[in-house]
Amino acid sequence: MVEFFTTTNLGIVLLILGQALLVLVPLLVALAFLMYADRKVWAAVQMRKGPNVVGVFGLLQSFADFLKYIVKEIVVPAGADKFVFFLAPMITFVMAVIAWAVIPWNDGWVIADLNVAILYVMAVSSLEVYGVIMGGWASNSKYPFLGSLRSAAQMISYEVSLGLIIIGIIISTGSLNFGDIVAAQDGSYGIFSWYWLPHFPMMFLFFISALAETNRPPFDLPEAESELVAGYQVEYSSTPFLLFMIGELMAVVLMCALVALLFLGGWLSPIPGLPDGILWLFAKMLFAFFIFAMIKAITPRYRYDQLMRLGWKVFLPMSLFWVVLVSFLAKFELFGGAYARWAVGG
Repeated sequence: MVEFFTTTNLGIVLLILGQALLVLVPLLVALAFLMYADRKVWAAVQMRKGPNVVGVFGLLQSFADFLKYIVKEIVVPAGADKFVFFLAPMITFVMAVIAWAVIPWNDGWVIADLNVAILYVMAVSSLEVYGVIMGGWASNSKYPFLGSLRSAAQMISYEVSLGLIIIGIIISTGSLNFGDIVAAQDGSYGIFSWYWLPHFPMMFLFFISALAETNRPPFDLPEAESELVAGYQVEYSSTPFLLFMIGELMAVVLMCALVALLFLGGWLSPIPGLPDGILWLFAKMLFAFFIFAMIKAITPRYRYDQLMRLGWKVFLPMSLFWVVLVSFLAKFELFGGAYARWAVGG
């Protein structure tokens, strides 16, 4: 049986398919409840009830929304480029999904254990911009087009600082593999061995850049209802719109996973002596998502020029400076080798 799944072509294909489903199905179910959690947090901050009709405490609200989107009619604008119009949400969704192939859930629990995993995630997340641009352009209407232009500019701007922040972590670890990055944070001090401490300022920058990268408030300019109706999603309805929404939320959860893996020690336990495991990673991702939801509830929206200024004139110089600083600290093994984990062996 083991030989069939590891040596024959059909077996390998079936194995990878099984692994993909094992990641994807729980992820999509989790997305439904995270969407619910997001709305509940938002409601709690505004002293409202939030979703509370469908199911116990409104727990099935997301599934009701899902069904509603599926049974609605798909409306295509008269002047739209049909092929591109339907390709755009597919691209957004597929790119959001395939990024999860390299995310490890526990030691060795990963579909594709690439040695350039971070590079892969950055490449895939930058391709998500194409779905946005194509969706805005194919709608053949000025509002979606303006929204998609803004969104593309915003995502590209903040990807630069995201990449530079990650470079600091790569320098400290000496590897682009997520498993190695988590292993490098495994020290005798538990929570204080993780990268959030040596790379503390960059954790904040990473988080804010992740907000801008995934079009979340306070950087949800592309969907600014006051200015651009619903941004590049104006003309979309039913299933295509659902794909956009799932893709967007999945990108948010991916950013939560990246924060957990890069800065919060992944599946490592915070207290030495407690066993490591997948539950720690879930807890950290939930914590990151909660912060995302709180930020959405309590911040006003940025103006477009402020957003661009922040990305290029504040985050870019700071993250560049940090890369240089970390390079020096790693080279001379200062602070007890906290910035050069590869040199001192973990």
